[in-house]
Amino acid sequence: MDPSAPGGLIGQTLDQRYAVTSLLARGGMATVYLATDLRLDRVVALKVMHPHLASDPGFVARFQREARSAARLSHPHVVGVYDQGSSETYVYLAMEYLPGQTLRDVLDEYGPLSTEQALVLLDPVIEALTAAHGAGFVHRDIKPENVLISDDGRVKVADFGLARAVTSTESTHTTGMIIGTVNYLSPEQVERGDADARSDIYSTGILLFEMITGVVPHSGESPLSIAYKHVNSDVPPPSSVVNGIPSEVDALVLSATKRDPDLRYHTAQDFLSDVRRIRKSLPSPKPFVDQKNTLVVDRKDFEQHSKGAQTTGQASRNEDFSPAKNTRKGLWIFFALATGVLFAGLGGWWVAVGPGQNVDTPNLVGMTFEQAQEELLSTTDLERITIEKGDPVFSETMPLGVIVSTDPEPGSGINPTGVISANISQGPERYLVPDVAGMTPQEATATITAANLTLGGRSESFNDKIAPGQVAQTSPKIGDELKPGERVDLVISKGPKPIKVPNVVGQKIKAANASLSGLGLKVDRSNVFSETVKNNTVISIKPKAGNTVSSGSTVKLVVSKGPPPVEVPNLVDMPRKKAIAALEKIGLRPKVEVGAVAPLNRVISQSPAAGTQLPKGSTVTIRII
Repeated sequence: MDPSAPGGLIGQTLDQRYAVTSLLARGGMATVYLATDLRLDRVVALKVMHPHLASDPGFVARFQREARSAARLSHPHVVGVYDQGSSETYVYLAMEYLPGQTLRDVLDEYGPLSTEQALVLLDPVIEALTAAHGAGFVHRDIKPENVLISDDGRVKVADFGLARAVTSTESTHTTGMIIGTVNYLSPEQVERGDADARSDIYSTGILLFEMITGVVPHSGESPLSIAYKHVNSDVPPPSSVVNGIPSEVDALVLSATKRDPDLRYHTAQDFLSDVRRIRKSLPSPKPFVDQKNTLVVDRKDFEQHSKGAQTTGQASRNEDFSPAKNTRKGLWIFFALATGVLFAGLGGWWVAVGPGQNVDTPNLVGMTFEQAQEELLSTTDLERITIEKGDPVFSETMPLGVIVSTDPEPGSGINPTGVISANISQGPERYLVPDVAGMTPQEATATITAANLTLGGRSESFNDKIAPGQVAQTSPKIGDELKPGERVDLVISKGPKPIKVPNVVGQKIKAANASLSGLGLKVDRSNVFSETVKNNTVISIKPKAGNTVSSGSTVKLVVSKGPPPVEVPNLVDMPRKKAIAALEKIGLRPKVEVGAVAPLNRVISQSPAAGTQLPKGSTVTIRII
């Protein structure tokens, strides 16, 4: 069944584990369902790739590889990847389910945001990119559709690695698939297909431009015309589209969207630092309101905290904000900036919280994330507390996959409806010695340093395969796991080892061949007749014995085939003595057979016959009568 067809997989259980309950979204690459993980009893978002992708082995292999990598990326502002699977029919991702909507929904609902609102939303997006880039991930497809906003105001970035899996495949089914997001592509992605951390910064700058202006900076009649503008035209300042945007925000956008990657922010952290600096200079953002000019909150949240709202003025009307478009009833997010309480965490979100008695934070250290979830759900006083994955951390003592620490710490106070951020062990911090064979020492040094290791000493050795002056090998070996900062020594190639040609003249060819091959030399043999050198014996060698050659060089040997053959003469009717003399003269041995009576003493027959070619020393039989 085609998962993208109406109804799709609803009501089915995928891979004997995921019970599909409803449709969440449908796109050009995949269909997203709400499903229950029957094994772990949790709700997930199940992204099922369309059949034309599942039938492409190259895509499936890349998809699995990228999914495994994305699953290792754990951060409060990144949508978690729980599982991936494939069969002949389906390829899917099981991801964290975040009830709410996308940034695209918000922009469609409200139109352009204020600068203050946009920067509050942008903060956790860049924080996610900062963490991802630090872990070696590049998103490649930052756009409003991949920024998710939960009902409780959390912001998370989705689909890390998926763009790479799709654009890397050579299948004609996926050719041009990324063109749907050409509005956010960096010039280097358009020109060369290259993408690094600076490409994500460019796309995020375009995202900010759209959030505060309501439009993308480059538009055109076709994707190709838009791509051309990314390569050949600078992004204009947002204030040229919408009046009143502060000059420092113009500078923020322009610094992120330079066409030359080297001129953009060097890192997402630099970008984030400027966002936070500018936010401090701006007034507090106004909350969202519906078409009746009433603050929009999640219904359950409003009921739970209505008492607190009445006493604190939390649900007051906002007279200064008019939505740009009609709103859907019951939009589930709002900026708790209206309450003046900063949401805990670097995302910068504010949420409304009601009064409540704190409880002791349970000790979840040493548990897996799933065990911690079960512990909270099974304990009455803790069942309303939720747990989310915090920063992954290395640990020399805690096994891979268990909780190293939590925020709040065990034993400290936490609201009965609070959130515990759990830092998960990645095991001991180890880095693979990178493959630097064939690099120059300078290139190898940069690569080793980038791998969180330290360059050690250098030595030289002969190498038949690596050019002189390039890295032949490392110590420890390439692929070994090392602690951060450990030394890696380089062994530089001196080229093939010089070899002194041995003297094999006079040796049998078998022994000569073994001697030369054992030294790494190749043998080119030619055979000639020789009156003086025995058969299968080396007559001469080139280059001459004692000369120096490189490993793998060819040595030419001339080998004796023994004396040249001679032609048997016609001996019939020849006198006996004369026939014997004729054979001995040309190096043949006569064998004489005499009849019972030999009155003529002449040759009556011979063997072999006249004209036969024989090696010298061969026997010719003559019969005398």
